[in-house]
Amino acid sequence: MRRISIRDKMFTEYSDQGNILVNSNKYEAVIVNAAFVSRSYYEGEYDPDKLMLPTCWSSDTQTPSFDVPQEQRQAARCMDCPHNIRGSGYRSSRACRFAQQIAVLPVDRLHEVYQMRLPATSIFGQAREGHMPMKAYAEFLSTRDTPVISVLTEIYFDENSNTPKLFFKPIRPLRDEEFNVASSMITHADTAQAITLDYTPFEGSTQSPFEISDGFQY
Repeated sequence: MRRISIRDKMFTEYSDQGNILVNSNKYEAVIVNAAFVSRSYYEGEYDPDKLMLPTCWSSDTQTPSFDVPQEQRQAARCMDCPHNIRGSGYRSSRACRFAQQIAVLPVDRLHEVYQMRLPATSIFGQAREGHMPMKAYAEFLSTRDTPVISVLTEIYFDENSNTPKLFFKPIRPLRDEEFNVASSMITHADTAQAITLDYTPFEGSTQSPFEISDGFQY
C-alpha cells in the first residue's frame, strides 16, 4: 500500500515497494475518501521503530471491534475503558487514541492512491485564524456546497505543536479533467485499501463514511 508518513513533522511518501519518493513539510493532494474515526490501544511503551499491532481497537469508537480477541478486550464499551481516561497515556493524553485514515491523490499523480493516517489532534478541534483540522475543514467546505473531492487541498503542519499535527486548506478548484480522474478513483480498490484498518477485515462500501454532520461529501 502506498502511504504517506508524517513522522518528524515531515511528509514522507512511500511507494507500494517501500521506496521514499518525496520529503516535504507540506503536501498538495485531493482527498478522495476517508475511514470512520477509529481508536486503538497499544500495551507497553510505544517504539516508533518497532512494528506493533494494537492490543485492543475499535472501528466505531464505541465498542471493541468484533475481531479483537476476547482476552485482549479492555472493556465492553470504550466509554468504560480505563485507557479512555485522560492521563492514562503519555502526559495528559488517553492511552487509547483516536485516529483516522484518509485516501489522497497527489496533485501530480491523480491516478495513484496514498494512505495517510491522522492523529486525533489533526481530526478534531476548532478552526483558528484560518487553520483547520480535518473535521473543521470538511465542515467549512460543506457550508459552501463544495465537495472535498472537487478541490486541491494543501495539508501542512502546525509549527507550534511539538508533535505532528496537521491543518488543511483549499488551494483551488480542480480542473474538469482533474475532477474526472479523481472521481473515477472513489471506488477504486486502492482507495478501499487505503481507508481500511490494517488489522480489521474490510467490508466494502462505495459510500463515504463521513456522516452529513461531519461535513464530508464527494
